[in-house]
Amino acid sequence: MICFYIGNKILISTVREEMDGKNKVIVVQNINITVSEENFDDYICITDIAKAKAGESRGADVIKNWMRNRVTLEFLGTWEQIYNPAFKVVEFDHFKSEAGLHTFVLSVSEWIEKTEAIGLFVKRGKHGGTYAHKDIAFEFASAISPVFKLYLIKEFQRLKEAENDAKKIEWDAKRFLSRNNYLIQTDAVKNYLIPSGNYKENLEWLAYAEEADVLNVALFGFTAKAWRDENPELAKKNNVRDFASINELTVLSNLETHNAQMLREGRNKTERFQILKDIAEYQLNILNAAEQIKLIE
Repeated sequence: MICFYIGNKILISTVREEMDGKNKVIVVQNINITVSEENFDDYICITDIAKAKAGESRGADVIKNWMRNRVTLEFLGTWEQIYNPAFKVVEFDHFKSEAGLHTFVLSVSEWIEKTEAIGLFVKRGKHGGTYAHKDIAFEFASAISPVFKLYLIKEFQRLKEAENDAKKIEWDAKRFLSRNNYLIQTDAVKNYLIPSGNYKENLEWLAYAEEADVLNVALFGFTAKAWRDENPELAKKNNVRDFASINELTVLSNLETHNAQMLREGRNKTERFQILKDIAEYQLNILNAAEQIKLIE
């Protein structure tokens, strides 16, 4: 249990995560801070952070006052110029010239609309509020309290470590499945290809050693040797399959099962390759489309 001060409040940090689609809610006693994945990056709800200072009713006012600050605009503008090629610098310079004046007011929506900024966005409905890219959210947290910023970073890092651990477990499981299915395929090759020839005089049976490349080309579009030649340093300790995505490993596992069955049926390599290539293309399209749907939801 960790205690820290924001103004005259004492907050106790006992953190857990609640999963809701692509939203992760870091729950600190009295404060729920939502982390949302957008375009493969993390955005943090600064409306939630603002509540830590001003409570439920005045969170929006805290953000408005922060946006009026010249230092804030310089930070936002610099961030956008680094990461956003479409950022409208002329409009940014106009806002910056007015920042600090008593009459100057700038909403998040106006900032986004006029400059085409990507570092902030407004979400409606459940988990609604103003979201900022993690770089910007940490800067906003500094304006609330430097101490609060430190604890926010600490809990955010812990959340990402937990996510990475989960992804590693899933990747290892897929890799394990892939390797086991490869053993099934190898066994099928030994039992159904080797007996068909005179092994000592006719060395065509060695073709079974290249079955892995039938799958490699069907899935990746190149052989293991081509990959090794192109990546000599990586090839010293890795192979192409070590760099496959979860979707690719899933498809690879299915291809190995299909290939083993076709080997038992006695289908030639050309026929098997065409079938495997079609299966790989179809299954990858399905899995990748499913991921895109998750991003939209």
